[in-house]
Amino acid sequence: MISIFKVIMDKNPRSQVNDDYGNMNGMRKIMYLQKHDVKSFPYHGRRRYTPSISQSLDGGIVITNDVFGLTIRQFERIYKACLDRRKTYEQWILNLRYPDKCSNEYLEYLQYCVYYKEDILPWPGNALKEKYFYEHLVYTIGPEMHIHNKQRLLIVIDIISNLFENDRMQISSGSLAEGLDLPGSDLDIMFLIKNVNVIQNVRNIKHPIQHTTLVMEPDKDHPGFTRIKLIAEGEEDTDIILSDCCESTTNGEYVSVDRFLHNIMHRVSECQLSPHGPCFSDTDQHCDIAICLQSKKLPYIAIPWVTRRRHQWPPNVVIDKIVKYGCLLVPIGPRTTSDNNLLWRLSFSVAEKKLVHSFNFTQLLCYGLLKLTFKRIISTNDGVKDLLCSYFLKTALFWVSEEVDFEIFKLQKLFHCFFLCLDKLELWTNNCYCPNYFIPQHNLFLGKVDKSNNKTLLSVLNSIKCGGIDGLMNNVFPAESVNHSLSNTNKEKSFIMLDIFFYKTCELSIHFRNMHSCYKSLQYVKSLKMFESSKFITDTCNYYYGMISQYAAQMLPPPNTKINGNIIHKLYHRHLQDGIRTDAVSGWLVYASYYYVTGHYNVTLKLTEYVLSRCKHDMACLTRHFYNEENINSYRQNVHSKLTLIDRMKFKLSDSKTILGVCYEISGDITNAYQYFDEALEVDEYVCRSAKARK
Repeated sequence: MISIFKVIMDKNPRSQVNDDYGNMNGMRKIMYLQKHDVKSFPYHGRRRYTPSISQSLDGGIVITNDVFGLTIRQFERIYKACLDRRKTYEQWILNLRYPDKCSNEYLEYLQYCVYYKEDILPWPGNALKEKYFYEHLVYTIGPEMHIHNKQRLLIVIDIISNLFENDRMQISSGSLAEGLDLPGSDLDIMFLIKNVNVIQNVRNIKHPIQHTTLVMEPDKDHPGFTRIKLIAEGEEDTDIILSDCCESTTNGEYVSVDRFLHNIMHRVSECQLSPHGPCFSDTDQHCDIAICLQSKKLPYIAIPWVTRRRHQWPPNVVIDKIVKYGCLLVPIGPRTTSDNNLLWRLSFSVAEKKLVHSFNFTQLLCYGLLKLTFKRIISTNDGVKDLLCSYFLKTALFWVSEEVDFEIFKLQKLFHCFFLCLDKLELWTNNCYCPNYFIPQHNLFLGKVDKSNNKTLLSVLNSIKCGGIDGLMNNVFPAESVNHSLSNTNKEKSFIMLDIFFYKTCELSIHFRNMHSCYKSLQYVKSLKMFESSKFITDTCNYYYGMISQYAAQMLPPPNTKINGNIIHKLYHRHLQDGIRTDAVSGWLVYASYYYVTGHYNVTLKLTEYVLSRCKHDMACLTRHFYNEENINSYRQNVHSKLTLIDRMKFKLSDSKTILGVCYEISGDITNAYQYFDEALEVDEYVCRSAKARK
């Protein structure tokens, strides 16, 4: 483009309607920049384009210069440099913008981002090994969107479960809360005792004392552990009286680990839970429940973690959240000493969950690959299977993520990141020292890896490295090592596994004391659904709204009760109609029970027959903690991705086989009733125990 400074002699400059070319007494200069309201800026480079002056055909003077050409070239150079920087620091920029990857903002970004394509592989066409391994890894772990949906789901479940709990708080933890539903993953739940203040200095006590107050006394010989001294006991009503769990010493009253666990065991004895370290597990060990305390301040020994030198990870926002939350205290002492009854472990489970929630997709795949390597390679070796655990592998990933440039964590460098973690494990094994991520003075290898067995573990880790991608493929995915593309079936399987994940974890530990709490829960779930950007999460909110509506219908006064002169039938029907949107059975049976109570027995029988017409023996069930391949294949054959989650649940899901047995019993089909009752013993036994445990 050429800018033209046109100089014209004008005889009558005041009258622009006259012929400008005929008036030579005045001069008017028309600038192209001013005419089109374009702002100019100084050019600081060398002026290679000198102006040229020429005379136009009409006798005017024309001054030309390639100013706009220069401007466009400048803009192109700046824009290209900006794009190059954007690509170079893409992961770092995303981490700054979305530090919490399970937030609504990031899920919305993934949903609408034009660059987010699950079918596009990050390797060129000739990198067949990396391509096949990546496909199998995503096939096993899940796409990024679904991993963050799982993380978000557990957060929502915790929020709803803790709406009206005054004495305790539920915290989901472990692999499922981190979004990784790998074979063998169990459900870890931590119950935090509220109304207990754990402080680090007696001078921080605020008077008057309203709650039970404890003081932490760190143990110098065992970093990562602390004693808990009872200072004062509050008057609040709690299930566990800490003064009954104390042991007297010359320095005062200290909370005993054994007495604390014994006190809890006495309360959950009817639920058939057995001690499992600091937790309590069901007979099949599908669920671990831990009771813990909270310090709202980071312990002094962990303060250096906040300010130590690191690269771009973790983001400062995540660090601030961890500092604000503090840490947990778990009733278990060090394994290296027998005199550990008064020592409690400092647990950073919530902090670690926040860190995993800040992982990008490459870090999540690397984490999943480390877990699969441990389960399918290291654990199969009898000589080293008890030396490592998945927590050590996660610790290695934390350290590597902090120490290297964050741009290394790109999908193209996935296997490089994995082998960096193996290098870190090799270094620790050689030194027999695995530093805790938050408290490096705490050696996690104590009591496990030492000079007597570290050589064996080193040889196993070295063999994994030497095997390269081929060795990993053959050992981690032995049955799927044939080179074939999974891109067509990956999307189909991923939504199935996301549904199964919800069915495994959807149970709420919420107890409604009155109708007010029920209505408040309904209002909260309704408002929560409005702010969720993920369709999967909004569908789960619809399920919980329907489930709470069933509770509300059962807590209403008798149907013939008058409120303000009106019978409350309309209120019943509103809640009952919302309640049928949960699954194929339970909502309709609550509706049938309403008509039974009101004396409409024919309607009750018709509703029961309708429910039975929709039920089949292969129907999936909620709240099962294990779904075998037969269950999953049967579910896959009856649903498809075009249906919403609520529609899939309404047609192909039952809340319990016990409820189906009741249906057949009401209809007079005793044979089928007993068959479903027998199946329910296997399916619902754990559910009943879990419900008792939460009460």
